[in-house]
Amino acid sequence: MCVFLKELGSRDALIIVDYQVDFCPGGALPVSGGDELAPFLNRYISIFADSGSMIVATRDYHPPDHMSFRDHGGTWPSHCVGGTTGAGFHPGLSLPKGTLVISKAIERYREAYSGFDGTKLADNLRERGIERVFVGGLATDYCVKNTVLDAIGYGFHTVLLTDAIRSVDVEPGDGEKALREMVEAGAKTSTFDELANPVSS
Repeated sequence: MCVFLKELGSRDALIIVDYQVDFCPGGALPVSGGDELAPFLNRYISIFADSGSMIVATRDYHPPDHMSFRDHGGTWPSHCVGGTTGAGFHPGLSLPKGTLVISKAIERYREAYSGFDGTKLADNLRERGIERVFVGGLATDYCVKNTVLDAIGYGFHTVLLTDAIRSVDVEPGDGEKALREMVEAGAKTSTFDELANPVSS
C-alpha cells in the first residue's frame, strides 16, 4: 500500500494508544524510551489534523482495585488509576481540540489491552466514515498490538507507525514478535518519512 501524506483525509484516523504518564520513564509501569515518542506523535498529529483526519487517543483508566494489579491478583503494578496524574496523557503530547478520548479497562473485573475492547471505538470510527487507521503509541507488544489486531478484525485498513511505538519486552524479543504478528494479520507498516516519500513496490 502506497500512502502519501497529502492524500490523507476525512476517511483516515490516527489512533494514539495509551501515551500516558505511567507508561513513560518515571511512571508506575514505564516503557523504555517511551518519553522519546512525543515529537514523533506530535508530527503525525499535526499532519493528520491539518488533513481533516480523525484523531483518537486511548487510555487505560483503571479503578484502584483493578484485576490487573498485583495487589489484586494481576500481573502489573498499580498504574493509570482514573483521576491520578499517572493516568494523564504525557505532558509532551499535543492533542488538538476535538480529539476523541477512549477510556478502557474502567471496570474492576475487565481487562482491556485493545482500544476497541469494551468501548465504542469501532462505532465511533464507522459513524465518521473512517476506512483506514494509523496506529502509534505504547506499548508495541500489548495495547498497540491488540488495538491493531482488533482494527483489522473490524475491517479497517490498518497501518502501524513503526517510528512511533516502543515495546515493554518483558521477554527479550516480545516487541519483534508482536510486530510480526501484526504484519501477518494484515497490518501495513510505515514511518513518517515513508509516508512523505512512498516508493511503489
